[in-house]
Amino acid sequence: MASVTSTNLIEPSIPTGLAVQEVPPLENGDILTRPEFERRYEAMPHVKKAELIEGVVYMPSPVRHEGHGRQHFTLNWWFGGYIAATPGVEASDNATVRLDLDNEPQPDVLLRITDSGQSLVDAEGFLNGPPELVAEVASSSVAYDLHQKLHTYRRHGVREYLVWRTQEHALDWFVLREGRYERLPLAEGGIYKSECFPGLWLDAAALLRNDLATVLKVLGEGLASPEHQEFIQRLDQKTTIPSTAK
Repeated sequence: MASVTSTNLIEPSIPTGLAVQEVPPLENGDILTRPEFERRYEAMPHVKKAELIEGVVYMPSPVRHEGHGRQHFTLNWWFGGYIAATPGVEASDNATVRLDLDNEPQPDVLLRITDSGQSLVDAEGFLNGPPELVAEVASSSVAYDLHQKLHTYRRHGVREYLVWRTQEHALDWFVLREGRYERLPLAEGGIYKSECFPGLWLDAAALLRNDLATVLKVLGEGLASPEHQEFIQRLDQKTTIPSTAK
């Protein structure tokens, strides 16, 4: 019997005309469903930020230190001081938020109530539902943060929305009342006082001039206020915080 050598073996035929289907890249302005948006986003690990707002893909330009990076860090620092003194409240930076099948924003910073709030962390680690407070750093009043995203956050019940307009050296703080965003009025001394997160106080003028010592001082006064202590007690009792999104 003749021995079998490699020259006697027949290689399996490889069908022609078949190609591995590549996941299309995300492109600014694409019209996608949320599942397709997530599929393309996950296939592009080098992309650090992309958002789906009303079914449209938004991919921001590279981030500058002045005009976004510094201001973003300052908001993180301010929120960090608050959550350190407020058990039951969490902050997150650039976390994807699943709102519905057409909207998956990635807010610069957010605050959420953990046990009795509006959002939940799903099995994949994503936030589902609106956080109580969202903060965005925008270049100016023409940015989509104050148009498409503002309407999306309002419609989904984000109770407070803060936008830092860096080119215009201005701050907008909106609060949701009866389904509409109204501007949060300044309290005595030019201080913003969050309605959703008692004790979260902000000297906006100090923030805009980069006077972080004053920002910290005013936050400390808010954390020492009776309303902040009452808020901590309510959170400790896991009392559902009434929503203004009606």
